[in-house]
Amino acid sequence: MLTIICETPGVLRAETRSRPPRDRGEVLLRVRRVGVCGTDLHIFTGNQPFLAYPRVMGHELSGTVEEADTDSGLDAGDPVYVMPYLSCGQCIACRNGKTNCCVNIQVLGVHRDGALTEYLSLPRQFVHKAEGITLDQAAMIEFLAIGAHAVRRADVQAGQRVLVVGAGPIGMAAMIFSRLRGATVTALDTRLDRLNFCAEKIEVAATVQIGDTDVDELAKLTDGEFFDVVFDATGNPAAMERGFEFIAHGGKYVLISVVRDKITFSDPEFHKREATLIGSRNATAEDFETVLRAMRAGQVPDAALNTHRMKLADVPAEFSKLLEPSAGVVKAIVEC
Repeated sequence: MLTIICETPGVLRAETRSRPPRDRGEVLLRVRRVGVCGTDLHIFTGNQPFLAYPRVMGHELSGTVEEADTDSGLDAGDPVYVMPYLSCGQCIACRNGKTNCCVNIQVLGVHRDGALTEYLSLPRQFVHKAEGITLDQAAMIEFLAIGAHAVRRADVQAGQRVLVVGAGPIGMAAMIFSRLRGATVTALDTRLDRLNFCAEKIEVAATVQIGDTDVDELAKLTDGEFFDVVFDATGNPAAMERGFEFIAHGGKYVLISVVRDKITFSDPEFHKREATLIGSRNATAEDFETVLRAMRAGQVPDAALNTHRMKLADVPAEFSKLLEPSAGVVKAIVEC
């Protein structure tokens, strides 16, 4: 089977591997679609903090069942999506239902080889039927679930003012699910093309481009009170630190981003606001179900989000082009 390996930062290589064996309790999948995530781009550029090379990237995937146990509830040919956070089920996080931050977590494409290949064999509990949606949609559930999880962590309420800093796919997911909860959403980013996309396709209430007047613009939008909930989805330490300035008194700050660096903030300002600082990692089955319901109801602009496509065999030659801002990539999907 064709497999694409990231040998070292910036180096992708195609290799032929044997089809993986399927053990009892596992499902052998024929991979059909793989979404390219910011994590994959960070792996390619050498900026992913939890990874050792070489690695087969890819954790946003859909496929069809090739083989499964007769009592699995799955049949050959069934379309499926995968929860790529392989949790242990026994640690303190798992016992408390927080499988997204399992102590022993193995994320496909990060801690173990992922989906840029033709076949994968995975434990049954992480493979779910993709009923009522397309394979393209199924491959986009994961990144949308990360946004849905962050919104749930923040307990966003109707009528609240929400600021999302970073208008990449994860930030857009947080915008989508904040809007679905009835919040008034503002997007903040450096890129005007991304902000225009958010205004047109996601229908956020306002957009602000980062620059000399951004604080004044954000203050004007909120009568000087700033935001009930601020999400950071930038992956930039300086931006993460600056985001503390935008929290309303009594508000919440949710860090979806993960970076290698330490971040700092002003303790007097933090306490003056009695702000709540929240980390948000991955997603749970509940969040995947939230995305599925929204997709089936036509509430997610998934066709617009999928701006680019490529074939698996073309990944070594074409992947680096996804990093070019001029390409206008929101979500690329690899067809296997």
